[in-house]
Amino acid sequence: MKNAFSTIVMTLIIICIIGIFGIFGYIAIEEIGLLEEIEQETPVSENEGVDLLLETGSQDISNNIITNTIDNNIKTPGIIANPFDAVQSSSASNQNENKTNETVQIDKFFYNQLDEHSKIFYESFEKYREEMKTGKYKISFGDKFEDLLKTTNGQDLLGQYYQSAIEAFMYDNAEIFYLSPSKLYLNIEKTTRGTKVSYNVFINNGKENNYLADGFSSKEDVENAISQIESVKNQILQNKTNNTYNNIKMVHDYLIDTISYDQSISKPNIYNIVGALVNKVSVCEGYARAFKYLMDELGINCTMVIGRATSTDGKTENHAWNYVELNGTWYAVDCTWDDPVISGNGKLTNEDKYRYFLKGSTTMNKDHVPSRQFTDGGRTFEYPSISESDY
Repeated sequence: MKNAFSTIVMTLIIICIIGIFGIFGYIAIEEIGLLEEIEQETPVSENEGVDLLLETGSQDISNNIITNTIDNNIKTPGIIANPFDAVQSSSASNQNENKTNETVQIDKFFYNQLDEHSKIFYESFEKYREEMKTGKYKISFGDKFEDLLKTTNGQDLLGQYYQSAIEAFMYDNAEIFYLSPSKLYLNIEKTTRGTKVSYNVFINNGKENNYLADGFSSKEDVENAISQIESVKNQILQNKTNNTYNNIKMVHDYLIDTISYDQSISKPNIYNIVGALVNKVSVCEGYARAFKYLMDELGINCTMVIGRATSTDGKTENHAWNYVELNGTWYAVDCTWDDPVISGNGKLTNEDKYRYFLKGSTTMNKDHVPSRQFTDGGRTFEYPSISESDY
């Protein structure tokens, strides 16, 4: 009887020991990640995702969200290229600093319309603009978006917030000519350990050599272009006065007197301030960016506007122009159409030169229709309300 009792006790002890080792073994396996299987999801092919509202035919739209996740059925929306590319027909380091936790003071028109998630992206572009001149700087957000990503359609929503941030940043900052949003990639890493799910979000250049605009391959290239732009800017602004109207007119006149409209749509930098101010060759986007850039430098409130415009020959096309504030009231300015292409030996008359200078909605809306939704299905932005009457 005693031997039988001892046998039972020993059996129970052995079972307990085996159970304890089993529990600790499971915990150890979970901690070292043997239960984790992370696969790379194949990015969605080009032209799948969000279509540009102002489509021009062969506009390429890349899917710029890379999702490392065990859930292979999740598809995220495409991220647009430069929002202004839709207007074309009309005319190294791998750092992880937590600088994004710092407060960024920004007073930008489209920034102020963003939700809090989009503002996080925008503020990072603003804060790291110097580092991003390399074209390879990695911006890390860690688990900042974790609560959002754990919600239904969280990854889709984050892609939309990211897209809105890019749009607002490119519209608010005409001086950012060196970034190519189509080469910027939003990475969402999802890690599962047992029942615990965590996320890591960062932006980098993906498999691209860099995310710089075409024609720029290094920070040195960018800095050289900036030096040239600032030289022209200083030359222009040395003529500024204390009169806001005179300063607006000075910039308007300088741009239409010095820029040649590129009808070939083939020259480099025709969509940015390098083309407009340095090369003196541009399309409507370049005119509009240059006007905003110089207004910003003068401390005059100004926004870029894109939409549709109908010329005197009845042709409607995508177009870009500006709204500018004068004495507390906003007016429209279209430097491109104030600089018409004149055939033969014809000369630009004052009537043509100021046809679209400081105009109100009654005049401007006859042939200019702004678009407030920059991409199909994208966020709807508001422009300033301009005066009904001309200045």
